[in-house]
Amino acid sequence: MKKIGTHFQESYHELVEKVTWPTWNQLQQSTVIVLVATLLITAMVWVMDIASENLLKLVYSFFK
Repeated sequence: MKKIGTHFQESYHELVEKVTWPTWNQLQQSTVIVLVATLLITAMVWVMDIASENLLKLVYSFFK
């Protein structure tokens, strides 16, 4: 039981004294970067989906 208490004490100490939290500006910049990356990846997946759909339609049209 003592090990569990020690673990929580050490975790709290690390959280309070060793973790560096981002500033508001850093947080905003990181959020914008994540949103832009998400939009770019979403657009790439959408384009690949449309391309593969059209390619499969073309391939299927040969076997009708």
